Amino acid sequence: MIKQSLLAALLLAAPAPAFAKDETPAADPARLKAAVEKLVSFGTRHTLSSATDPRRGIGAARNWGATEFERISKACGGCLKVERIADRFEGPRAPAGVIVENVLAIQPGSGDPAHVIMIAGHIDSRVSDPMNFTADAPGANDDASGTALVLEAARLLSKQKHRATIVYALLSGEEQGLWGGKLLAKHAKDQNWQVAAMLNNDIVGGTHGTDGTIVDNRVRVFSEGIRASEDLAAQLARRGIGGEDDGPSRALAKAAIRAGENNPAIGLEVLAVRRPDRFRRGGDHLPSLELGYPAIRFTVGIEDYDHQHQDLRTENGRKYGDTVDEMNFPYLARVTALNVALARELADAPPAPLSVSIDGAVSSNTTVTWSPIKDAAAYRLYWRRADRSDWSDSRIISSSAPAEVVLPGVVVDDHFFGVSALSADGSESIVTFGGLPPAK
Repeated sequence: MIKQSLLAALLLAAPAPAFAKDETPAADPARLKAAVEKLVSFGTRHTLSSATDPRRGIGAARNWGATEFERISKACGGCLKVERIADRFEGPRAPAGVIVENVLAIQPGSGDPAHVIMIAGHIDSRVSDPMNFTADAPGANDDASGTALVLEAARLLSKQKHRATIVYALLSGEEQGLWGGKLLAKHAKDQNWQVAAMLNNDIVGGTHGTDGTIVDNRVRVFSEGIRASEDLAAQLARRGIGGEDDGPSRALAKAAIRAGENNPAIGLEVLAVRRPDRFRRGGDHLPSLELGYPAIRFTVGIEDYDHQHQDLRTENGRKYGDTVDEMNFPYLARVTALNVALARELADAPPAPLSVSIDGAVSSNTTVTWSPIKDAAAYRLYWRRADRSDWSDSRIISSSAPAEVVLPGVVVDDHFFGVSALSADGSESIVTFGGLPPAK
């Protein structure tokens, strides 16, 4: 039962901020830089490079990542379980096949062990020729930045216990075919994880654009609207209810915006791009979307293509190559802080309602009903006019009240609706859109 004072606060105010400086230390730019420099020191982390050389190649990098997870676990009294998962993949960029291995650190939660938040970055790198596994491929921003972020997020989030299980993932094989992402998504399905969020961090440590533009106050978050996992009937149902902009991935992107707004000290605007990834490009969150998991991609506010997927060289006075000196580590620390804020709130919140139904045809009122969530302290009912993309109105409903609300004078034809679940401290799940059948 919620304490009366806390319930009153829930009914009158927005949820508590997801990231409190007095409780969780800020991400450390120096630690992030040291991690990136260490990853670069392995020469290449190409997926086809040596898996056994102790100093050079993908194997040495993965071993180092596992050791870092073990070190973090020791500092939190063994709160992380370090695992490696592997499978063989074959494709145009690995015609002879290759064993792809992901390094995971699992922080069990206090609630349902199947309720999972995943934070990922890919550890592999490449140069101009995706088949060249011998040349130096520092991969500082792409994606040692994401790997360093995952390690730092593990260090920060492991200082506290959370309701959900958090999985920190260092993925291999992204540059050869998103194979690490496929392996992680399949593992989640095989383990029967109910993934509440997959946060993919890929190219998150730079602020310099190819044309010289500097963007140091913004991070892009990519999300799908219509779900890749939906069959034709589900897509038609979404079309019929007007939910093209409100799939779970899009709701997760909106939660990232919320995390940024609730934590202004981070100093980052979240530019929520309404497409699954950059134009004609992809990342390791896409396989999670294909299996129906809410997933988003974090990427810098502006990219420098001279310092991605390039052989190390200088031509006509122009430098090419993905090197450490092209990065901005205070910026990377802020993107890390945003990930921590979002992951922490979602990991401390109950799961989102499985379904939200609406009724009110030929009526001046709308009735919203949702599936109750065990251990939810309250729910937040959202609505907005149907010509808007952001929620404009909301109401807090105690979990002791019926999971059904009538909104007088709110015409169903003119509005969209959604419901999130709240914990006793105000941590909030993503929003489940109203009117769609439950996902299968």
